[in-house]
Amino acid sequence: MPTDSATCFQSHDKRFSAIIGPTPTLELLAEHQAYPFAHEAGVFFPDTNNLYITSNRCIGPNNEQKVYITQVDLNKRPVTYEEVPTDIPMANGGINYGQSDIIFCSQGSMDQPSGLYRMSTRSYESELLKSDFFGRQFNSVNDVVVHTDGSVWFTDPIYGFEQGYRPRPCLPNQVYRWCPKTGNIRVMADGFGRPNGISLSPDEKVAYITDTDRVHGDGTIDDQRVSSIYSFDISEYGGEKFLTNRRLFAMADQGIPDGIKCDLEGNVYSGCGDGINVWSPGGVLLGRVLIEGGVANFCFGRNGEIFALNEHRLWRVQLGATVKGALLRL
Repeated sequence: MPTDSATCFQSHDKRFSAIIGPTPTLELLAEHQAYPFAHEAGVFFPDTNNLYITSNRCIGPNNEQKVYITQVDLNKRPVTYEEVPTDIPMANGGINYGQSDIIFCSQGSMDQPSGLYRMSTRSYESELLKSDFFGRQFNSVNDVVVHTDGSVWFTDPIYGFEQGYRPRPCLPNQVYRWCPKTGNIRVMADGFGRPNGISLSPDEKVAYITDTDRVHGDGTIDDQRVSSIYSFDISEYGGEKFLTNRRLFAMADQGIPDGIKCDLEGNVYSGCGDGINVWSPGGVLLGRVLIEGGVANFCFGRNGEIFALNEHRLWRVQLGATVKGALLRL
């Protein structure tokens, strides 16, 4: 169901025209009223034309808090989707890992640790890869990105404790880098209220991290708390990577900047309270894709496609065909 593009794309800078192209569209792909099935992750596999998404918190069959993973088949119209059978506790962000696997952020539970899980999209089998910082359990691992050197970077806020399904935190709100090859785990950045989304520039020289401290896990909102994106240079000292030169990149004026991605031109996209906001590499707000109810997360498809997660609704945004996401470069 396409919508009127004239009301869905709001420009703040003439450069936005080159991003959206001459005929941008917004199309509703699926709607699921039973529970908010389209909240986080957004992991696209071009070989199968499938999309994997995670729900918002729901109440499970035993009155426990639960998150569902859904596989969306984009080969048909209308699209079809089905729940993925998995035991990953409270899955949240996700990223492509190899040809057919996903690394999911598991927020954990009272009796299961938070951490990084690897799940096969062929068998749905999963394994816990990393759950602690030298014995201290992570809080509620939220979002993840994989560097081309094989290292895995992820955020770890305390939302699970605030929302009642994780024990009291034993680590600060921090960002980590884990190297599967060596097992090395390092804290890369601290000083956040609630670190959330994470992305790398296409040349991997800059890391973008969102701080969603404006909204705490108990639902309280304080407009004086941060709802911003910070950028860091990825530098090297002593043969190791560091995040340096922390700077305020942009502030979301509507809601909070949650999921974050870059295109191959270095433009920065983030899911916010009014939809998807787009900034230039220099932090200038170029424009917005307006979606009522906002967007928590999203991912790029092919040639300017974006799949936007809008809680009970899944949308397809079509930008200009020359736009390509930095992750899959399609």
